[in-house]
Amino acid sequence: MFDNLLKIITDTNRWEFWAACTLGVFFLVQMFYYLIVFIRICGKKKQPENTEIEPVSVIICAKNESENLKERLQYVLEQDYPDFEVIVVNDQSTDDTELVLDEYKQKYKNLYVTEISHDRIFRQGKKLALTIGIKAAKHEWLLLTDADCMPVSKDWIKSMSRHFTEKNDFVLGFGGYEYNKGFLNKLIRYDAGFIALQYFTFAEAGMPYMGVGRNLAYRKSLFEKTRGFASHSRLMSGDDDIFVNNNAQKKRVGLSYDPSSFTVCSPKFTFHDWNSQKQRHYTASERYKTSHKFILGLEPFSRTVFYLMTAALSFFPPLYFVTGGLFLLRYVIFLIVISRMSKKFQVKNVTAAALIFDIILPYINAVQYIFGKIRKERLKWK
Repeated sequence: MFDNLLKIITDTNRWEFWAACTLGVFFLVQMFYYLIVFIRICGKKKQPENTEIEPVSVIICAKNESENLKERLQYVLEQDYPDFEVIVVNDQSTDDTELVLDEYKQKYKNLYVTEISHDRIFRQGKKLALTIGIKAAKHEWLLLTDADCMPVSKDWIKSMSRHFTEKNDFVLGFGGYEYNKGFLNKLIRYDAGFIALQYFTFAEAGMPYMGVGRNLAYRKSLFEKTRGFASHSRLMSGDDDIFVNNNAQKKRVGLSYDPSSFTVCSPKFTFHDWNSQKQRHYTASERYKTSHKFILGLEPFSRTVFYLMTAALSFFPPLYFVTGGLFLLRYVIFLIVISRMSKKFQVKNVTAAALIFDIILPYINAVQYIFGKIRKERLKWK
C-alpha cells in the first residue's frame, strides 16, 4: 500500500492527486474560518451591563434625500430615549430636503440642521458632511446612520447605548436591507448579512476591521484625537470601515446583537445601482491593514478554489467519494452558520439560496473590486 502511495506522490503527471491535495488544503482553510471564526455567531451572547443614560448625538448626512427623510426621519426623532439630539447635515441638496427639514424642525425640538452651500467647482463627499455634523455634536457618543435607513424599533438608541461603557470606543451595529421580492433583493440582503457575519465574528476574535455607517457608534473625542478622516480624505468611501480599521482596538469594541438595535435601509432595485454602490465601497478596502486584507481575501479565494477542485474531481473515481464527502461536510457546517446568521440578524428567506450565493458572490465581488479601482475617480456618494 505504501509503495502504491509513494508511486502516486512521485508521479507528477497524476494531476488528480495534486488537485485532491489542493482541495484538502483549501477545505482546511475554509474550516478555519467556519469552525474558528464564523461559528462564534452561534454562541449565546452576554447582554451588556451598562444601564446609565449616556447623552447621544445621532448624525445623518443627506444629499437629495427629501423622500427618504419624509418617510424615515421621524423614526429616529421619536426614539424612546431621554437624552439625545439628531443632527442632519444637508449636503448641497437641490430637491426639497430643506423644506422637509424645516417642517420637522417645527415639530421636533431635538432636531438640528446644518447646511452645506452648493458649490459648482469644489467637490466633496460624505466625509466633509459627516465631519461638519460631528463638530456640531454636543455629546461624546456619536451614533451614525443614513438618510435612507430607519431603526427597526423605538429602542434603537437605548440598545446601542448599553454598550457605551468606559472600555469601549466603538459600537458596531447591524444595518440590513428591506425585504422585497426578487433574486437581486435576496442577494443584497444575503450579502449584507454575510458581511455582518464577518465583521462581527472577526471583532469577537480580536480583529475589528470594519463597521457600516448605516449603524455605527463611536466617541467624538476619539474622532478628534485621530484627526477623523484626514488620512483618507481624498478617498470617496471609507468614512465608516477605514475609520474603524485604523482606530479600533480589539478590546475596546462593543457588538450589538439585540434586534431592537438594528437599522433597515432601502435596497437598490437594479443590479447597476447595487454594482455602483459596491464598487464605491471596495475602493476603501485597499486602505485596510495588510494583515486584514490578507485574511479577508483568503476566505473567498479558498472558497473559490475549493468549489473549482470539487467540480473538477467529481468526474474521477474513486476521488469523487472523497470530494463528495468534503463538499457535504462543508455544506452542513456552512448551512448551520448561515442559518444562525440569518436568524441572528433577521435576514429572512435567504438560507435556501445560500449555496448559490456562496458560489457566485466571489466572482461578482471580484468584478466589482476591479471596476471600482478603474472607476474610483468617477464614483461619488450621491
